[in-house]
Parts: sequence; C-alpha cells; structure tokens
Amino acid sequence: MEQKTTKKITGKLLIAAVTLIIVLGIGVFFWLRSIAYETTDNAQLDCNIIPVKSIIASYVKSINFNDNDIVKKGQILIVFDTVEIKAKVNEAYASLQIAQAKLAVAKHKASASDNNAAAGVLTADSYQQSILSAKASLNKAQSSFDRISNLLKIKGATQEQYETAYANLSIAKADYAKALSIQKSSSSTSLELKSLAKSDANQIVQAEAQVAQCEAELVLAKRQLEYTVVRSPCNGIVSKRAVQEGQYVFAGQNLFALVDNENLWVTANVKETQLRNIKPGQIVNIEVDAYPNINLTGKVESFSGATGAKYSLLPPDNATGNFIKITQRVPVKISLIKLQPEEAKLLYPGMSVFAKIRTN
Repeated sequence: MEQKTTKKITGKLLIAAVTLIIVLGIGVFFWLRSIAYETTDNAQLDCNIIPVKSIIASYVKSINFNDNDIVKKGQILIVFDTVEIKAKVNEAYASLQIAQAKLAVAKHKASASDNNAAAGVLTADSYQQSILSAKASLNKAQSSFDRISNLLKIKGATQEQYETAYANLSIAKADYAKALSIQKSSSSTSLELKSLAKSDANQIVQAEAQVAQCEAELVLAKRQLEYTVVRSPCNGIVSKRAVQEGQYVFAGQNLFALVDNENLWVTANVKETQLRNIKPGQIVNIEVDAYPNINLTGKVESFSGATGAKYSLLPPDNATGNFIKITQRVPVKISLIKLQPEEAKLLYPGMSVFAKIRTN
C-alpha cells in the first residue's frame, strides 16, 4: 500500500517537473524572442504620390483617362488646345527671321563702314604726302625768290624775273596752305568714318542680342507647345482628376494625382526607446492587416530627421509649463525586398501593417 502511494507521489512530481520545464522553456523562448526583435503596429505602406499640375494656360481639349485607371509611363493623359500656342510659335519664328535679317544688314553695313574708314585713312595718308610735296615746292620757290631778289639788288636779274619768282612763291604758298587744309579735312573725315564704323559694329552686337532673345522666345514657345500634351511621368494609378473637357486651365493648376504604386515602402513609427537596437540594414518581417496570408520582407533603410510630432502642423511646445512626458515616435523607412507583381497589385499606400524588426 505504501509502495503504491509512493509511486503516485513520484508520478505527480514527475508531471509537475515536466510541466515546470515546459513552462520555463516557453518563457525562455519568448524572452529570447523579445530581445531579438523590435515590433510596432504603428506602420503603414507608403509611396510617391505625384501631384501633376498644368504648366500652360489653355483649354482642355481631351482627357484620356478615368479616375483610378492604371496607366503606363509616357501615356498621353490630357491634351490641351494648341491654336494659340502654335500661333505664338509662328510669331516667335517670324521675329527670329526678322532679327536675323537685321543682323545680316548690320554686318553688311559695318563691313562697308570698315572699308570706308580704311579708305579714309589711305586718303589722309596720301594728302600727307601732298603736304610734303607742297612744302618742297614752297621751299624751292622761296629759295628761288630769295636768290632773284638778291640779284635784282645788284642788277643781276630783271624786274620780270623778280615778279615771276614772286608769283611762283605765292602760288607755292597757296598750294601748301591748300594741302594743309585738305589734309586736315581728310583727317577729320577719317575720324568720322572710324566713329561710324565703331557705331555700326555696336549695331552688330545689338542685332546679335536681338537674335539670341528671339531664339530663346522660340525655344520657350516650342516648349509650351510640348506642354499641351500631358503624359504620365511613371507607371501607376491616376486619381483625383480636377479638370473637365473644355475647361480653361491656368498655369500651376492641379490636374490629377498619380500614385506610383510600383515603388512601395513601409514607414514604421517606432518608439524612441526602441531606437537603440535598430540599425540600417536589419531585416524586417512585415504582415499586412488587409491580407493576413501575405508576408513581406523588408530592410531598414533610413531614419527620419525628427520625430513625427516635429513634422506636425502645430508642433508641441513643452516650454509652456503644462508638461506631460509622452514617448515620442520616430519614422523609420523600410524598403521592401523582392515584392512580387501579383502582391504589388493588392497593396495600396496607407494600408496598415505590422513590422517586426530583427535586431539580433
């Protein structure tokens, strides 16, 4: 009887020991698991949402999409009326042709002015030679007059010879004065021609600037013509259409939003006390609330520059005196690894996810 009682007690102790070991094992497992991961359910899918605006002011001619359509990069979505913009292109082209013609005229005029100025310099130089010739004739006439005057005093020359020498001297003086006057006038004309040539050269610079301005206006007009066709900047889902066909749209006005759902990532708002264990490059297991059967894998990519509160419209100011300490959260960007196309089709920005970051 006592032996049976002992066996029962031993069996109970064995069961209790096994149970204790299992409980301890489970506790150790969950403890090790808790120190190997940092988790948060304050996380959601994110992507680039591109607001597409009009660059020109014009009427909407056609809209080639409906809200929530899937579009491809480069696909034509909106076409604007082009009549006025084409007229501006033609006007800019005509202005460029006029400016180029004016430039050609200015160059031709400047070339002629340069030639005239060069001819004026040559003429002034030739008149300078005439002065030298007239000066030599004057010196000769002066010498002849002086010689005949001396001979007349000693009756070695006649009165007629004296008068002839005097007349020749007077003519030589007149020719010399005339040569000086002509050379002075020629020099003045040469300076005027040089000044005119310089002015015409400046006209070339002005005409070239006008051509450059017209070329820039033509480029701008052509670019405006290109902007009459709005294409999708990337693959994605187009939504929030804000215009209708026939509507006049101003430059900078919103047209629609494009969701780049092919480049998704996760923004996890982790507690500041969890940051000590989180580092870029760590692997993250991601569960999507909407699809429990979809398990994604990600990688910690970067940390935000400030806590989420600092990015709010009205950041909290703890200097007022009414201070309550609240654990802050820091947004962490988690890139997705090997996201399958069939999975990407089911995911939308803003969906809630559960992120488990493997820290050890």
